[in-house]
Amino acid sequence: MLSEEYISVSEMRRLEYNSEYLGVSRLQLMENAGRGVAEEVSKRAERGSSVAVLCGTGGNGGDGMVAARFLASWGFDVSVYLVGREEAIRSEETRRNWVAVKLMDSSLKVRVLKDSSNVAEVAEADVYVDAMLGIGAKSVLRPPILQAVRRLNELEGLKLAVDVPTGIDADTGEVLGEAFRADVTVTFHKPKTGMKEASEYVGELVVKDIGIPPEAEAYVGPGDVIVARKPRRPTSHKGEFGRLLIVGGSETYTGAPALVALAALRCGVDLVYVAAPERTAYTIASMSPNLITVKLEGAHLTPRGVATLEPYLRKATAVVLGPGLGLHRDTFEAVKELVDLFNEHKVPVVMDADGLKAFAEFKSHVELPLVLTPHAGEYRMLTGHSPEGSLQEVGEDVREEADKLGATILLKGHVDIISDGRRVRYNRTGNPGMTIGGTGDTLSGIVGALMAHGFAPFTSACAGAFINGAAGDLAVEELGYHIVPTDIIDRIPKVMDNPMEHKRIIERRATR
Repeated sequence: MLSEEYISVSEMRRLEYNSEYLGVSRLQLMENAGRGVAEEVSKRAERGSSVAVLCGTGGNGGDGMVAARFLASWGFDVSVYLVGREEAIRSEETRRNWVAVKLMDSSLKVRVLKDSSNVAEVAEADVYVDAMLGIGAKSVLRPPILQAVRRLNELEGLKLAVDVPTGIDADTGEVLGEAFRADVTVTFHKPKTGMKEASEYVGELVVKDIGIPPEAEAYVGPGDVIVARKPRRPTSHKGEFGRLLIVGGSETYTGAPALVALAALRCGVDLVYVAAPERTAYTIASMSPNLITVKLEGAHLTPRGVATLEPYLRKATAVVLGPGLGLHRDTFEAVKELVDLFNEHKVPVVMDADGLKAFAEFKSHVELPLVLTPHAGEYRMLTGHSPEGSLQEVGEDVREEADKLGATILLKGHVDIISDGRRVRYNRTGNPGMTIGGTGDTLSGIVGALMAHGFAPFTSACAGAFINGAAGDLAVEELGYHIVPTDIIDRIPKVMDNPMEHKRIIERRATR
């Protein structure tokens, strides 16, 4: 049995997609899951026993179909019931297994329960396997699954649930109207958080290893992007996808805050405000009609500008502080005042570049959602030492420093290291063409956008690191090592819409 650490549904989804990215297909995971279920049945029932496997039309049903195949091959008397219509099977993996069980017409009995009137056809058996709804279920049970759950709960025999009992919210343990009462629940990889609250329905809990690579957990991948995408409903309204305030720019640096803003807009933030010194703000506004600027008095950020920012801070759902600010003494004082305001409003913040340099002078444990994005030199300023040692040793160092600061640290490098003081993840997207100036600004814009959407700092930092590096990889694939930051920005949508596209790039790297 694996570690008893509980994980959320979104974390399990992340791992499944990341496993596929690493070459372990969802079909392989389904095969391993189904075999694990069959093994648990075979431990508890004699060969020749009758087994009724009730399968839904999703991935959980596919696991049940695999289990039925194995049990039939081991000499059990197996009946498979599809609870729902065949045309409702959308997953390719489940569809393939449905075809397989239908073709096993001499060793399996297969029936389709299209609606609640057919549920009475479920015959008495020695063992009942519930593979109707998996960890994604969130709404109250509806026919015919509702009637199937009631039917199973009435029958006598050993009752086993696949991954989570149908009718239990795997995150919260809430009963979705009614739920299957299992004697045994076979869950995969790790227990789900809701199982702690639903023990009377879960019964004996068995955790099965289904072959998820450790790297799927340790390294960020497409799964990190998929769980950090906010769906757009037809009824969505302006502002629902966040308002990002960027504070940056100075008489010398105008491009950095503009790159942050353009990257954030490509991530789908509804409104982006760039607050910059007046002349700098006019320059930034001239770069693109997509940019809204807030003009601050003076040639660089000073404490006088803080009051101007406060109304925008109240509107913002996240802030990026630092790109191109400059290193003036009164700018550092303004940064300190802003951090106090951020603490007061509890607004999520990404701190980068010159903002980090200012923060390093007065750093303290903060009480707000905060992501710090240092490179090695800035990390030394923040912590007083350089990141040295093996990747794992540096990862542990980053974890300790993140814990001290109460922040998420995204240490940029050949392999990015991300930690929130508890978890550590690594990102290996990106390439040597991204040594050009401005790629850190695009990263800040992406992470800031995800936080503006409402995602947690660690989730945003992990997804942002992958998106930025993968967009850079796509740019280099098309243009060679001649890219500029806007080439990365142009490819952000492609990575966010189809992060698995990067799989072919890492496969090519692995076979060189």
